[in-house]
Amino acid sequence: MTFLRSTALLFALAAPAFAADPELTVFDWAGFEEPVIFQGYIDKYGQPPTFAFYGADDEAFQKIASGFKADVAHPCSQMVSKYRDAGLIEPWDTSKIPAFKDIDPKFLDSKVFKDDQGVWYIPTDWGATAIAYNKDKVPAEDVSTLQVFVNPKYEGRTSLPNSSDDVWALGYLATGTTDWTNVTDEQFNKAAAWLREANKNVAAYWADPSEQAQLMASGAVDVAWSWNDGVVYLQNDNYPVGFQRAPKEGSSTFFCGYVKLKNGTGKSEKAYDFINAWLEPRSAKGLLDTIGYGHTSTVAMETIKDEPAVKEGLSDIDAPILAQTPNSPEQRQRQLAEFEKIKAGF
Repeated sequence: MTFLRSTALLFALAAPAFAADPELTVFDWAGFEEPVIFQGYIDKYGQPPTFAFYGADDEAFQKIASGFKADVAHPCSQMVSKYRDAGLIEPWDTSKIPAFKDIDPKFLDSKVFKDDQGVWYIPTDWGATAIAYNKDKVPAEDVSTLQVFVNPKYEGRTSLPNSSDDVWALGYLATGTTDWTNVTDEQFNKAAAWLREANKNVAAYWADPSEQAQLMASGAVDVAWSWNDGVVYLQNDNYPVGFQRAPKEGSSTFFCGYVKLKNGTGKSEKAYDFINAWLEPRSAKGLLDTIGYGHTSTVAMETIKDEPAVKEGLSDIDAPILAQTPNSPEQRQRQLAEFEKIKAGF
């Protein structure tokens, strides 16, 4: 099955899946090792970088903070402040990144990413978190609302990501909060109570999109809070998957990119070659086809704007959107601690 190509990585997260160019180590999400996303690097060096993988942003941060060595890492936007505050990253020299000018300015609209000290983050990819469901078993009206995740009809038939950010985005949306940058105690507690109800229906928290796809394809679950890539894997395997991005309460968006880690053991110029390959317009099609994500480069997105996958999984929707932009590190830590309690049944 197509989506199983990275399942083995679940048993070897944060260890190199394969050794390639020893002069650049990329700490990345499983699935982003697809050569078509950074073909320019392979064209130049004849081999891909060495990859090590993780399944969750907080997991990746903890490993780097504990001394794991890599040259670049791929956090989503809300994590960058943690890397900065911990002194784990250094600014990029954008004079060495010609296509930096093509990045949509909305992805750099934060002093966390860009300030008078330099550019700390190169946004590269973005996607949606919404409802994936089995169209043969789940009526469309059931997924017209996020309350499907607390519907007793689906007890033991749902799956949520083992990602605090994505789960809290769901909880906030389901309880009427669409902006998490200034959450009140009342909003937090309301979302937490809802997530405790949702936890009763969860068969499993997926750690990786391939795991989510496997859970659905096996028949173990019928409804999941999903990124685009899990949907792509299921579509490639001819599973009857639907992707409801416009339930009445809305859905979420996120974007991710690369940071340059301090004290990397590889060659700095190869980190720039990797980013430059990522920002080539041709990478957009490979990113879309293999993972289902959009590209941050306006030039790159122009090359795929008419693709069906863009219209289905990345287009504007007529529903609220909670954008997973940087929020307070203290709030994220509070959410993470509460999420662990919720998963444990407390």
